[in-house]
Amino acid sequence: MPGHFEPLPGGGAAVALDDVEISIIRSLAVQLLELIGPGPAEDAPDDPLAELFADGPSEPPSDPVLRRLFPDAYTDPEGTPGPERAGEQKAHSAEFRRYTENDLRAGKRENALTVVRSLDELASEAAGAGGAVLKLTPQESQQWLRALNDLRLAIGSRLEITDEDDTDLLYRLPDEDPRKPMVMAYLWLGGLQETLVSTLLP
Repeated sequence: MPGHFEPLPGGGAAVALDDVEISIIRSLAVQLLELIGPGPAEDAPDDPLAELFADGPSEPPSDPVLRRLFPDAYTDPEGTPGPERAGEQKAHSAEFRRYTENDLRAGKRENALTVVRSLDELASEAAGAGGAVLKLTPQESQQWLRALNDLRLAIGSRLEITDEDDTDLLYRLPDEDPRKPMVMAYLWLGGLQETLVSTLLP
């Protein structure tokens, strides 16, 4: 899929997307929203302070994709720590997660919603024309960039990609491999992400 982002005069970015591309990105963003989970309940107390100080989870998510999206804050860069150090890191990570994960989820949810909303608007323009040009403001561009990164992390987790060598192997997968469609989406989103980054550079 050849679409790539280009800078707009005065800031922001634009990319031409066809109907299939719009549908793929929207579907992936919706799946990401479902994975992240809903926002605060509608019947929650209308108290911004209570929401501000509400504790989040202290344990890492059980789903491997969510663990990739919301990793522990404290890890040992030099490998597996000793039992005492591991206990300290777990306690610090749990405390950090309690106070940050709700906000992180809200941010990722809003980024994915921005993608869905902008694609819904674009789809109405593209109806009958086979495609349209998506134009993003500078703020929307940043939200799209973060959402694309989250989508690639999620797909990469499902594909068990941990480093660049794994990515190289993806190019050599046979067409009959059941992972091939997911691999193509992963590589395509990477290209979109890369060109969007370049439009945001000063």
